[in-house]
Amino acid sequence: MLEGLFGNRTAEKVLVYIENYDRGHIRGIAECFSISPSQVQKQLVRLEAAGVLASRLSGKTREFTFNPRFAFLPELRAMLKKAISLLPPAERKLYLALRTRPRRTGKTL
Repeated sequence: MLEGLFGNRTAEKVLVYIENYDRGHIRGIAECFSISPSQVQKQLVRLEAAGVLASRLSGKTREFTFNPRFAFLPELRAMLKKAISLLPPAERKLYLALRTRPRRTGKTL
């Protein structure tokens, strides 16, 4: 939907994921959309270099979030929210309904 604006479909998926979950890491984004981690990494690095995203280490994992100093952040987030709302229900449920809360200790899978 927004791939022409962001350059490619992977960049769009990365931004939609971070908008929906507030943060993301390479493996989590790649598994959510069933794409190569190297493709996700390239887009995250590109978006961080452009100032759209910021990252920090959480243990050994690098987490990416929106850069609060990005000049067009409110407009970008509004556009991404609109894009999420326009996704077909089946695709929205498939990609944007991942469980993120931790599992209770001792609970069986």
